[in-house]
Amino acid sequence: MELDRAEKTDHVAQWNEVERVILERRSVRRYKPDQVPEALVRRVLEAGRFAPSGGNCQPWKFIVLREQAIIDEMERDVIRSCKLLTFFLDWRRPGIMGRLAWLNAQIFIRLMPNELHPVPFSAISLLAQGKLKLFHGAPTVILLLKDRRGVGNPDLDCGICGQNMVLAAGSLGLSTCWIGFVTLLMKSYTAIKWKRRFGISYPWELVEGICLGYPVGEPNGMIERETREIDWFENGKKTVIY
Repeated sequence: MELDRAEKTDHVAQWNEVERVILERRSVRRYKPDQVPEALVRRVLEAGRFAPSGGNCQPWKFIVLREQAIIDEMERDVIRSCKLLTFFLDWRRPGIMGRLAWLNAQIFIRLMPNELHPVPFSAISLLAQGKLKLFHGAPTVILLLKDRRGVGNPDLDCGICGQNMVLAAGSLGLSTCWIGFVTLLMKSYTAIKWKRRFGISYPWELVEGICLGYPVGEPNGMIERETREIDWFENGKKTVIY
């Protein structure tokens, strides 16, 4: 069963305010230099704090960065880490170095299949070449830390918390972008430096970053998304809907 175009159009006309924020929000990779007022940042953090979590244990902690010198230093360190990764793992180079990198890649892709998927690995290469910015010029960066002792599934809880924040930001006229590559700061030779700088120690672990700021232009708006089939069980039968 598939909705025809007219039915889809009717549904679009009926979206409420919350649904529109969800459907129209885009990840933004170009920001104005204007700083976000502190009051709005606090509202975004409050939305995260009210996210549901296993046993209401709230296995998260926030670090807010609004010092441009620190943000720039973090970006430089991540770029250096990306250059090291591409040197050891980018097998597309010709000659013996490319063959050695291919062997390395075969090992590490099995150890870190998600992180070395072609999509993030392509971004690592772009970061190393200076063709992609880590924080995209955002004036505020929020680091999301996980309590490894968290009940049940703290990774999922932190994801829900972050989603609350990016949607709240969208409702306030702000834009956001998830920055997973910021965790490279804690997975390379820079780990001790940044753990000391931010006071991160067990049980806390950096799991994600979120850019926050005002976008250049008007990036928001609904776009086509891939539709995956849904198995729908009701009235004693199974229906596949799209």
